[in-house]
Amino acid sequence: MEETTFAVLGTGGIGRRTLEVSRHKEGLTPVAACDRHGTAIDFDGLDVDELLAATEGNIDSDPGDVATDGGAATADGEGVKQHGEDRGVVASEQARPSDDPIRDVIDRGERIDAVLLALPNYEHDFIPRVADRFLEGGYDGVLVDVLKRSRVIGMLDDREEALEEAGITFVCGAGATPGLLTGAAALAAQSFIEIESVEIRWGVGLESGYEDNRGTVREDIAHLPDYDIETARGLSAAEIEAIVDDHDGVIEFEDMEHADDVLLERAGVCDAEDVTVGGLLDVRSDEKPTTTTVSVTGTTFDGERGTNTFRLDDATSMAANVNGPALGYLRAGVRRNRAGEYGVVGPAELMPRF
Repeated sequence: MEETTFAVLGTGGIGRRTLEVSRHKEGLTPVAACDRHGTAIDFDGLDVDELLAATEGNIDSDPGDVATDGGAATADGEGVKQHGEDRGVVASEQARPSDDPIRDVIDRGERIDAVLLALPNYEHDFIPRVADRFLEGGYDGVLVDVLKRSRVIGMLDDREEALEEAGITFVCGAGATPGLLTGAAALAAQSFIEIESVEIRWGVGLESGYEDNRGTVREDIAHLPDYDIETARGLSAAEIEAIVDDHDGVIEFEDMEHADDVLLERAGVCDAEDVTVGGLLDVRSDEKPTTTTVSVTGTTFDGERGTNTFRLDDATSMAANVNGPALGYLRAGVRRNRAGEYGVVGPAELMPRF
């Protein structure tokens, strides 16, 4: 198995769990991690145990500044990890403070096969602007993101030619939804010649992981009828807790703007308007409030109407279903990049590598 080196931008829930899961994947070596305060880089491989222990701690209650020019946001947009007198990654003995952590990674990009962007998406163009920095810095490897919002895909497609010319393979929407569940829908659709609908219904129990994933919860709240990206970003921690209390800890989401729709359309599976995404989030239990399923309804070549359903076991956690696929898509992206295939690719067009 070919060795793959990778970096993680952002040390919130997604970034931390990615580093943790990578310890169980052969041939994957994390060599860099950063947040908006500093960078840890070691091309012999980061000491993940030490890094995770050092960055374990409290999270600022309000969103941190999202920086694209001089640094990376962290903790999935929920401030920074704090440990003693140090903040974020800098608490690790492997790290050093930096005024521009993203630049630190870009400057060493020739030795980094892939970069996972575990960053918040409070501005619609944030991830595309981070991609611009890698383009401008001369990076020619793989960028992987677990973005959610449908409208971001078009912004990445606008950069397709520039990414191809630079030799960058950008795997977009490579988590659970979009990601694993998008790919499952694409496979389930193969039985049919005409797709009527794709329904993705997820369930997440987050009690033990709530502190690490407050930023993810904030992003989800932006999908509620009375909120949007801007209003959710402006919520204080107390206001978020009030929303959670109003829902007795279990928040239901309907018709979410998840990129599964446009990713399935760009792969030729179905029209974006035929895809719906919703789910249940329970922040007071680790048990899923509902089973995560993908249901694809269509008509077969012989005129039969049916529904194929893909189901995730309730025992698999959010981290397992987000970070496992993210690393699988990362590895697949590296293989494609090494074969000279560049540009933007989605999870319905790429089979993740174990």
